[in-house]
Amino acid sequence: MTTRVLHVFDHSIPLHSGYTFRSLALLKGQRALGFETFHLTSPKHTAGLGDKADGALENEVDGWHFFRTPTLPRSSLPGVGEYQLMRSLEERIEQVARQVKATVLHAHSPVLNALPALKVGKRLGIPVVYEVRAFWEDAAVDHGSTQEGSLRYKLTRQMESHALKKADHVFTICEGLRSDIVARGIDAARVTVIPNAVDIAAFEPGGEADVALKERLGLAGCTVLGFIGSFYAYEGLDLLIAALPDLLAKCPDLRVLLVGGGPQDAALKAQAAALGVADKVFFTGRVPHAEVGRYYDLVDLLCYPRHSMRLTELVTPLKPLEAMAQGRVLLASDVGGHRELIRDGQTGYLFKADDVAHLVAKVEEALQERARWPELRQQGRQFVETERNWSVSTARYRQVFEALCR
Repeated sequence: MTTRVLHVFDHSIPLHSGYTFRSLALLKGQRALGFETFHLTSPKHTAGLGDKADGALENEVDGWHFFRTPTLPRSSLPGVGEYQLMRSLEERIEQVARQVKATVLHAHSPVLNALPALKVGKRLGIPVVYEVRAFWEDAAVDHGSTQEGSLRYKLTRQMESHALKKADHVFTICEGLRSDIVARGIDAARVTVIPNAVDIAAFEPGGEADVALKERLGLAGCTVLGFIGSFYAYEGLDLLIAALPDLLAKCPDLRVLLVGGGPQDAALKAQAAALGVADKVFFTGRVPHAEVGRYYDLVDLLCYPRHSMRLTELVTPLKPLEAMAQGRVLLASDVGGHRELIRDGQTGYLFKADDVAHLVAKVEEALQERARWPELRQQGRQFVETERNWSVSTARYRQVFEALCR
């Protein structure tokens, strides 16, 4: 019997995020295993499109067919909006599951997707798997909408634990999250890691810097520390800027290139101005996805200075893997999510999280070891080729799904 998997996502392409890129990779991997996949998004996807939302209940994006759930009016009452979202999504999951004759419901974070899927799965007699990419309560802390230990935090944690216990199987993205899940009383045999990975064929070793672009940005003749992505507080870009005065004292030609945007954009610009280094930090704003490679080629040392918090200690990011796949040299904080990916002095450099002085020291060490960079590039690329490619990662689904669909 063919395994017919109905995926329930928070959002999907055409929105671009680490979430949507991982989702596509998982779908490609499951199809390579011979599964049929179907794809449904929550009302949050439609809301995320804003004025671009067309209200269609189904559409095609880059050759992928998606079922959509209509957006809902926003409620200012605590919990009401989430309850309405789950009720609406539950109805849509049941409609689509019946239509496509799903044999497995595959709900992805957040828990707002898992709870409706569990209700439908029980009603229709379909097994439900829950894939945890991050815990909703920890994401809420990072976004500033609650605090760790608050009533909302505790209630959300209880919802997550309930979903984990009720799911027929749990998938997650890294060992840090798996350990936390097992610590909640979930049988370790029911938790499988599907590690973040890369499509090796999609990444070529970095090319030569575009001289004209480098000059236009004021980076000609400079050593460039860079970050390309979203400017969230947990990324720790404030640490990189805080380190810059000390770095400039020893390496006057150093510059910082920040490509992207996000909630911390204004704060980072203000910090650079307050420290008197605004002319040494270059903010490009968001750039078209097709142009990102040109900006990567301008960077000598990619920096991922994430702050230490539950989210970063537990969750592994995609960006360092993509950097290694491109043969880039990278420096990162030693939070748990990075330690699962980067071997200090072998595939990159690690500094003590939240320690500006150690960040300065490791940047200096890395720049003094330029002769070793080809070796680090090769070892990083080899790591993703052998251990962190999507075909190896998604192969872990086969045994679980075959057992559930017998």
